[in-house]
Amino acid sequence: MYLVDALHLRILRLLRDEGAVSRAELGDRLELTRPRLLAEVERLITAGLIAEAGMAASRGGRRSTLVEIHPRLRFAAVDLGASSIDIEVVNGRLEPVATYREAADIRSGPKVILQRVNELLAKARIDGAYERLDAVGIGVPGPVSFRDGVPVSPPIMPGWDRYPVRELLAREHSCPAVVDNDVNIMAIGERHGGVAHSVDDFLFVKIGTGIGCGIHLAGTVFRGVDGCAGDIGHIQVDANGPVCSCGNAGCLEALFSGAALARDALAAARAGESPALAERLAGRLAGGEELTARDVAEGAAEGDVTCIRLIREGGRRVGGVLATLVSFANPSMIVIGGGLAQLGHVLLAEIRSVVYRRSLPLATGNLPVVLSELGGRAGVTGAAVLASDMAFEQAS
Repeated sequence: MYLVDALHLRILRLLRDEGAVSRAELGDRLELTRPRLLAEVERLITAGLIAEAGMAASRGGRRSTLVEIHPRLRFAAVDLGASSIDIEVVNGRLEPVATYREAADIRSGPKVILQRVNELLAKARIDGAYERLDAVGIGVPGPVSFRDGVPVSPPIMPGWDRYPVRELLAREHSCPAVVDNDVNIMAIGERHGGVAHSVDDFLFVKIGTGIGCGIHLAGTVFRGVDGCAGDIGHIQVDANGPVCSCGNAGCLEALFSGAALARDALAAARAGESPALAERLAGRLAGGEELTARDVAEGAAEGDVTCIRLIREGGRRVGGVLATLVSFANPSMIVIGGGLAQLGHVLLAEIRSVVYRRSLPLATGNLPVVLSELGGRAGVTGAAVLASDMAFEQAS
């Protein structure tokens, strides 16, 4: 086992994130003497982590050799949602070489879901995406003990509590594996390649089947002692509200999430409060389908007053919770992602309005509240970053 030290991690991350760099430029940026640099680069080449990539342009003297992250490296990035599986196999630059997405019910249990993950990764290998994986990163929609690599009491994941996800994936693919909460990997993805690329302190808020918050402080994710930091979906916002999946009443998630919005949309359609929703419901009853958040988004785009009201009410609730977090953490950006980000600028405007109105001017004077740039790819991007970091730290 070849353990990579802090200097090697800096070199590997730089080449991963920026591409091929000359030895001379690498030495300048890391402030290393030429003999030290050559020795460290040679160690990484011998370890199979980086490779030479031709000659650099002349800087006035002898041309330096380019080095790059090794083109053979492959990482698997898995983003499990409540109703979907997203997988990318990426190269050392975290560029996708194979992509798979399909519907799945997380309530099917870990054996069914992870078996399907393994089947899709096996398909990628058969299709030529990789010969062997160097690491696997996976996000799951519930609290995770990052240290132990297991979900812990996840409200919407029956059968997953303390299931050895990391251990099983590592054994199946003969490589290191890392497990994190889905919102954390989305925050990492947005920091790596999205709107928060140059931001060290920000909140990533996922609004989908559930609601969670990735807390990125001082350039790294804050997970808390037991891995459940940012679980804002279970903050109580109405003591008299509906019972949440966690067993408590009036949680934010119970009042505004994908399931809650679908529930409220169905009630509005049946009560005749929304012509747009009633029309959509009537067209689906024969097929046994009900309404979704997308129906609300489409109705709002058509100007349906009830759809707009449902979105604004949800935005006000989310904004109220975020205003408290802004006063507490003083982030420099808030990024909104997840499936309900499709509700667009009606939702975003309401969240902004509440955050700016209820937080101190000092905390919001330079606080952008924006939609995710990566959208559905935020999770797999973050999982790939985590997988590559794990591979670099445990390189063999």
